[in-house]
Amino acid sequence: MASTATQPRIHVETRYIPSTELAVPALAVQITRLVDTVMIWAGTTDSEPEEVHNAPLQGCLSKDWACAMPPREPSGTSAAATSLYRSSSSDAALSMAQRLARRFKKQIFLSIDVPPSLGSMGQEGKLMLAIERALVDVLRSET
Repeated sequence: MASTATQPRIHVETRYIPSTELAVPALAVQITRLVDTVMIWAGTTDSEPEEVHNAPLQGCLSKDWACAMPPREPSGTSAAATSLYRSSSSDAALSMAQRLARRFKKQIFLSIDVPPSLGSMGQEGKLMLAIERALVDVLRSET
């Protein structure tokens, strides 16, 4: 068995999340795990499941990007967070990153990349809920 000093400390994984309803497109999620930090890119994808590793390369990291730190005390305080980049059409990453940081007690960098057209079609709420559920499932499976 290799010592922990020689094992990689950065792990990157990309997952395909199939659509669960007609109004919500398939998702791609790329998770980069560091020590006590997780960087997440989540976006819609047209890629086939076996080609999902290409989805982040076709997306945009800085469309809606935030960072959140878990609270030091488990009291009712919210996680400290800041937007790194955001557009006027979306600011979902900030509050979602706060919830994930609080739940998993890790620093979270979260980038959400969804087309603005989904918001104009009234599907943004369903899509954000699907993204958050997918992220919770992915993060829970690795802890």
